[in-house]
Amino acid sequence: MIHIGNVIEKILRDQGRTVTWFARSLYCDRTNVYKIFQRESVDSEMLYRISKILSHDFFKYYSQELEVESEKDPEFFKEEENVKKRNGMYK
Repeated sequence: MIHIGNVIEKILRDQGRTVTWFARSLYCDRTNVYKIFQRESVDSEMLYRISKILSHDFFKYYSQELEVESEKDPEFFKEEENVKKRNGMYK
């Protein structure tokens, strides 16, 4: 599984940005930024904001992981499809 906090920190550092700059951009303090770096997962709205601020698509890491998993196991999405059908999400 992806540790998105580590990925965010790496991209921030690769861009030569500071934690202070990032905190200001997120309208939070530096301690919250360090907490983000420690998180294995981040709320999708927050990840969207971070993606915009850093001009980097962090969602692609999850998409890539899904592709790898579905290649390993052709039945990977089968259960999700069955749940959606049961719940009337699609016919």
